[in-house]
Amino acid sequence: MHDDRDLVEARLKRVLDERIRPAVYPESVPLDVAVWHAPGEPVPVAEGLAAEPRPIEVGARWGAPWGTSWFRVTGTVPEAWAGRTVEAVLDLGFDEDMPGFQCEGLVYRPDGTPVKGLNPRNQWVRIGAPVAGEEEVRLHVEAASNPVILDHHPFLPTRLGDRDTAGDEPQYTLTRMDLAVLDETVWELVIDLEVLGELMAELPVDSTRRWEILRSVERALDAIDLQDVNGTAAQARARLETVLSEPAVPSAHRISAVGHAHIDSAWLWPLRETVRKVARTTANMTALLDDEPEFVFAMSQAQQWAWVKEHRPEVWARVKKAVADGRFVPTGGMWVESDTNMPGSEAMARQFVHGKRFFLDEFGIENEEVWLPDTFGFAAGLPQIIKAAGARWLLTQKISWSRTNRFPHHTFTWEGIDGTRIFTHFPPVDTYNCAMTGREIAHAARNFRDKGAARHSLAPTGWGDGGGGTTRETVARAARLRDLEGSATVVWETPAEFFTKAEAEYPNPPVWVGELYLELHRATLTSQARTKQGNRRSEHLLREAELWAATAAVRTGFPYPYAELDRIWKTVLLHQFHDILPGSSIAWVHREARATYERLAGELEAIVDAAQHALAGDGSVPLAFNPAPHTRDGVPAGGARTPVTEGRTTVTARRGGGHVLDNGLLRVEIDGRGLVVSALDLAADRETIAPGRAGNLLQLHPDFPNMWDAWDVDAFYRNTVTDLTDADEIAPDGDGVRVTRSFGASRVVQVLSLAPGERRLVVETEVDWHETEKFLKLAFPLDVHAERYASETQFGHFHRPTHTNTSWETAKFEACNHRFVHLEEPGWGVAVVNDSTYGHDITRTVRTDGDHGTTTTVRVSLLRAPRFPDPETDQGVHRFRHALVPGADIGDAVREGWRINLPVRSRTGAAEVAPLVGVDRDAVVVTAVKLADDGSGDVVVRLHEAHGGRCRATLTAGFEVADATATDLLERPLPDGATACEGNRIAVRLRPFELRTLRLRRS
Repeated sequence: MHDDRDLVEARLKRVLDERIRPAVYPESVPLDVAVWHAPGEPVPVAEGLAAEPRPIEVGARWGAPWGTSWFRVTGTVPEAWAGRTVEAVLDLGFDEDMPGFQCEGLVYRPDGTPVKGLNPRNQWVRIGAPVAGEEEVRLHVEAASNPVILDHHPFLPTRLGDRDTAGDEPQYTLTRMDLAVLDETVWELVIDLEVLGELMAELPVDSTRRWEILRSVERALDAIDLQDVNGTAAQARARLETVLSEPAVPSAHRISAVGHAHIDSAWLWPLRETVRKVARTTANMTALLDDEPEFVFAMSQAQQWAWVKEHRPEVWARVKKAVADGRFVPTGGMWVESDTNMPGSEAMARQFVHGKRFFLDEFGIENEEVWLPDTFGFAAGLPQIIKAAGARWLLTQKISWSRTNRFPHHTFTWEGIDGTRIFTHFPPVDTYNCAMTGREIAHAARNFRDKGAARHSLAPTGWGDGGGGTTRETVARAARLRDLEGSATVVWETPAEFFTKAEAEYPNPPVWVGELYLELHRATLTSQARTKQGNRRSEHLLREAELWAATAAVRTGFPYPYAELDRIWKTVLLHQFHDILPGSSIAWVHREARATYERLAGELEAIVDAAQHALAGDGSVPLAFNPAPHTRDGVPAGGARTPVTEGRTTVTARRGGGHVLDNGLLRVEIDGRGLVVSALDLAADRETIAPGRAGNLLQLHPDFPNMWDAWDVDAFYRNTVTDLTDADEIAPDGDGVRVTRSFGASRVVQVLSLAPGERRLVVETEVDWHETEKFLKLAFPLDVHAERYASETQFGHFHRPTHTNTSWETAKFEACNHRFVHLEEPGWGVAVVNDSTYGHDITRTVRTDGDHGTTTTVRVSLLRAPRFPDPETDQGVHRFRHALVPGADIGDAVREGWRINLPVRSRTGAAEVAPLVGVDRDAVVVTAVKLADDGSGDVVVRLHEAHGGRCRATLTAGFEVADATATDLLERPLPDGATACEGNRIAVRLRPFELRTLRLRRS
């Protein structure tokens, strides 16, 4: 037989495009359209419905950037259409290739009842099936003219990312507003041919199945009269029945399809627009659930559910019913799909506390899966947090974006820093917007790395980001793929149903230990420094507010601010979303974030001040309140007393220029360039700075990645570097030295100080930053030989190599830490601690002259200046605090990291304040002291082992304890949670990095 595949396939494409798809709506009549443009921000639904619109014609331009336009469409169903299926086809000016990234609409009936969303892949509204004829049609569309930020030529700087700079040029052209007859037979034929044509293209050319499909398609095309598609579509479908009914082979890969609409809680749109995107999508999905009995839809992010409840009660009622029916499924158990690298220990825990509690309170549902398809890597401390929250499974697919190494598994066990293991799945379909195309399904089956041991994978199915979720076309495709020869099989299932099956069939999956590092988007650890500082400061202020309010509540009856803390926590958690905290959202988002963090700081400072005043009373005794988990200057952790400081610091001239700082513990030499050329640990007689090198070195790199400007830094940025060694001024400043530098259009003022009695050099850096596409680093070349280093993560620390033996290590050229990084040789180490930065890199070289020793350089990432999506990223003044801590062991690193983030608060009072709780071992760090969320008055203490070893400790409560119980993160007793206590003393045994939550009932 001659090979005529190309001929038939080309015929299929043209006939589908030019004849069959246009015949889906064979008859149409125009609707009358009028529009009212809301001034300013979106208005309530009632106001939009009541507004008086003006006529507008198809073909007219509409919609200023970020505007809202209320369209009223009216018409009458022709009498001749009686008995047929009729839909309104409403095209606002969509580009079908960009669902979720342009204009969108939500359709209402005149009484305000929401109908469904309008999106590029979802432009229809059912009027009747069948219609009687002569029905009056009246619909209202709340249309959002969101501008296209990520255009066909992506990453170009744009002012459209903030309403203040976007202008008022109309963005869209009204394209179609019709009533139309839907020919369901033709519509079904389109799906038949699409599924078979796509499947055929994925099968081997020499397979019998491919040729059977080809011939069936050819016969179907022969049956179509191109001048009467609607009259011959049924005949064409009949010729496809046999080939569509052949069952899949028993060994076929099995895909669990989960209806899904990944909606970024803020990204290329502001938070207020996400509220509406969620409403449109949930309206769409509840409507689709009514039409498709096998379809199941899952939605994560409790914050988004809460938005629907608050802002769209009519949609919420439909959502609650669908949840009760078991087909609209809460998933994930987190407040938002947060970044997991940068949130601190307690914040990461609270993501689960608030997310799971919302689903429990609203629906009585506790899901066991964590759903994070789009997060930019996963910190090594996360498995323990997942388990402590009562979950057991994790789903993501973002690791498939890694550019250097291909991850070796799709289903595996992930082990965290404490040994906790979580069953984990990466969908091999490699997308969270699956549309059930033949290419996607074939890719999932071919790509699955665990063949022979497992057979199941999951496919998150539907358009996200306001693209409307799963479409009826996708559901129809899945129906044909349920059991079809040549394809993987597809069935709609909940995430829990998938995980239960996958875990049962794969009882001993491979184990991956440590972080799940994304070899991409590394610059998200640095972009938008003020957002990151706002997050770090908020996390620590929340710790202080809970600590002092709980202490005051127990000691003085101070009214514990449950509602305020709950609200503030949820706001901070929202801003940890994986495009806000990483700095990859538009200017509008980060402008609002800065204002939000400032407002929250004021509220939290007020709580702290009121609680401390209640504790200290009125008096003249000088008190230092120590909010950190370690004793400081004689002040116990969580207590207040008069501090004790010893020693003095001298600042003297240095021979050859510069100054010498000396406090009897450290002697630091700062040369005439303002660089640290020596940091001598006097007790150990050990030099910190590598010979011939200088610390406190600011380094400037060009920074223009190949793609994803705010997200990425590419390795070639290191090829070019400028050392900023010229100083405008160097002068003594108290216990330190002030250094001023100018470069480009920017200016830096640093104060390097050595306080009495402290073995740490504090570096305070103020940068007035006006560079673009540059990367600013702060370098400390250390005389330390270390093959690995520790960086803090949630509830512990994680070791990374300093070498680049393999491609996996080479790819980690920019990594995340929380409050510290630590390097050591046996018996001596160095820590670099920070108050608000996350990104860093560490490299090692061997000196070719002198002692031939090893120089290990720690570089802190300070600032970037990408121009997309925010062209003014990080412009302006920034302040950072870092400290170099010579002679530090890991315990010193932990303690100094907390210290730089939680400075003491000085005030006067009547008497000292004893801690509410205390621990007798520095290795045990208390991350939270609070009152129980249920209002019972119980004291909740969260703690963990922080040094990486086994530990016995005694927790002492500063009140009478009736009993103590170990709980999960939601403060529910664990099965073996009863904990022995003697009076107010509780014995604690912890394995390395173990997290423990204790609930103390007061007598």
